[in-house]
Amino acid sequence: MTASPGRRVLLAAPRGYCAGVDRAVIAVEKALEQYGAPIYVRHEIVHNKYVVQTLEKKGAIFVEQTAEVPEGSIVMFSAHGVAPVVHDEAAAGKLATIDATCPLVTKVHKEAVRFADEDFDILLIGHEGHEEVIGTSGEAPDHITLVDGPGDVAKVEVRDPSKVVWLSQTTLSVDETMETVDALKEKFPQLISPPSDDICYATQNRQLAVKQMGAEADLVIVVGSRNSSNSKRLVEVAKLAGARDAFLVDFADEIEEAWLEGVTTVGVTSGASVPEVLVEQVLEWLSQRGFEDVEIVKAAEESITFSLPKELRRDLRAEAAALVEQRTGTAPSAASSEK
Repeated sequence: MTASPGRRVLLAAPRGYCAGVDRAVIAVEKALEQYGAPIYVRHEIVHNKYVVQTLEKKGAIFVEQTAEVPEGSIVMFSAHGVAPVVHDEAAAGKLATIDATCPLVTKVHKEAVRFADEDFDILLIGHEGHEEVIGTSGEAPDHITLVDGPGDVAKVEVRDPSKVVWLSQTTLSVDETMETVDALKEKFPQLISPPSDDICYATQNRQLAVKQMGAEADLVIVVGSRNSSNSKRLVEVAKLAGARDAFLVDFADEIEEAWLEGVTTVGVTSGASVPEVLVEQVLEWLSQRGFEDVEIVKAAEESITFSLPKELRRDLRAEAAALVEQRTGTAPSAASSEK
């Protein structure tokens, strides 16, 4: 099909993988290559269906609880981070561990520990039940109160209004977070902000690009999974920016033809845990329906990279076997260690 007059695609840049996601996915691939399957991963390494399915085919086994991992095995912690109790569980289960927590999430964990040590009440802005929030809260449960949006502010209580600080989940909507912060500051005028922005650079850049395209796009398609917080925020940001409609899809075949009725401009972007191949499939789907003219909407340059987890430089299979041997006096058999 040839391009139809006036039909175009606005393609967000940057989009897709951020440095933390790229690091985590490569860490699983490297671990499988270096140590062989299985490599257990506590929770989805990143919130993307395609990535998880691809890694499962290579030998990764995703579990929700540390107790599901057989002793003497290797377990990797996801990019979202885990609470200290999870590290304790792994040690008790005689597991060798690889920590693939995004360094930007680790920064928030360290901030929580520091402010708790200084006896601050910590107001953590984030979504209840999200893995990142669970991990951060676990660093200082007696000091942290979750604030899930502006509507939660009225019920927040603190011990000393002069010693209160806010932190946030890294994948939130910037605008909604600041709305929550403003409401908290109105209630607690001496509220302290974190020393640096907690919402990650990639989340902000992807939202900025969507804001720029949203004012021109009739329809915005966000590629990402339903359990991806940053992907869902992109849908919200697109609508607030002026897009008539915005939808979240994992794959191109989820797009509905009816969405294109009366549409001349389609915005396309993807969440920070989405590989580019899925975006390319969406562009091909649109091209087959006359949307062949693609314009880049560039909001920022990204050049940040993170080094791989240090544990990948050690012989973790030998470490896991040694942990079991310390408790039982015998190393695990090849069969038991591969369960």
